[in-house]
Amino acid sequence: MIKIGGRAETGKGSVPGKLDTFTERELAHYSRHLSLREVGPEGQARLKGASVLLVGLGGLGSPLAMYLAAAGLGRIGIVEFDSVDASNLHRQILFGSSQVGMAKLACGAERLRDLNPHVDFDEHACALSRDNAREIISRYDLVADGADNFATRYLVNDACVLENKPLVSASILAFEGQLSVYNHGDGPCYRCLFPIPPPPGMAPSCAEGGVLGVLPGVMGTLQATEVIKLVLGLGEIASGRLVHYDALALAFSSFNVQKDPRCAICGHDPTITELVDYNAFCGVGAAPDSLVPQISPVEAAELLESADAVFIDVRDTHERLADSLPGSEHIPLNELLANGVPFHPSSSLVIFCATGSRSLLAAESLIKRGYALVHNLDSGLSGWRRAFPS
Repeated sequence: MIKIGGRAETGKGSVPGKLDTFTERELAHYSRHLSLREVGPEGQARLKGASVLLVGLGGLGSPLAMYLAAAGLGRIGIVEFDSVDASNLHRQILFGSSQVGMAKLACGAERLRDLNPHVDFDEHACALSRDNAREIISRYDLVADGADNFATRYLVNDACVLENKPLVSASILAFEGQLSVYNHGDGPCYRCLFPIPPPPGMAPSCAEGGVLGVLPGVMGTLQATEVIKLVLGLGEIASGRLVHYDALALAFSSFNVQKDPRCAICGHDPTITELVDYNAFCGVGAAPDSLVPQISPVEAAELLESADAVFIDVRDTHERLADSLPGSEHIPLNELLANGVPFHPSSSLVIFCATGSRSLLAAESLIKRGYALVHNLDSGLSGWRRAFPS
């Protein structure tokens, strides 16, 4: 059972006796929880007195936020800076088509308040960084991570270790998901399992590799379950275990993992005592020795408007059908790596994909073929849409 903050004070219309923590409307909302012997009024009061920080309102964060709000976690903090995209809607069930282009945090919080007006929601309209992560995380009892990139996962893990907060983390790709609880008791942290991130481009994102729409619903709901169990002190927590879900086989498997005494942040002699540059650590963007210069969306937009460069989209066909840059050429990555491009080596080229990792590989290949004026679009089409939402 985790240590949680004090219970909320009794409000107007409260019911006297053992249930005097709740108003009559709350009693109606939580009636099925109150009927559970393992929860009851005392457990529901613990939920009401607890606080959790959610990192992201994407595929995992949507069901996670909805079920924790519905369950009555007293204070829910949400870190989110992105806007709703049409490609989100097949899995991010917190949003609707009328909200495309709107800020996820604002419309998501509105939906959650409608789901349970008895919960307090803290809105953090920012990206977590090494400058703000510890201060934000320190305000909550535990953290649930729905991040879709390695830089944020390592950042959240390290901040949780340094602030001594349990972390409920999940990841998804294609038809498979993973979940574990880190930094709980004497259990391992994320770095104990994964000391270093995979090389850039080796692990595809959901935008690149795809994801079954219902998969984050399964994994996000499992995350919410672990959060509730942590607060209530119920059941067997998924600490020291990596739980794997295969949707196609409808099979769960669990692997025991141990705390690494040599772990860089939670081991006996840690070498990480403060937050680091996680983009550099995870190789986000060009590596320090990369041959490829990066170009920002703003700089690229000027080139696109002036037609001074050829824009080459190396994504798959289905990705381009969903969203594309007008005037860009389409050469899928595998085709480009095998055959190059049908442009003169003196041409100015801007290569892009969904996030900037596949296009970096393509750009490096072209430079080695003798193309001198090659740029990689920083953060890919995702970064472009953030810079130019409309």
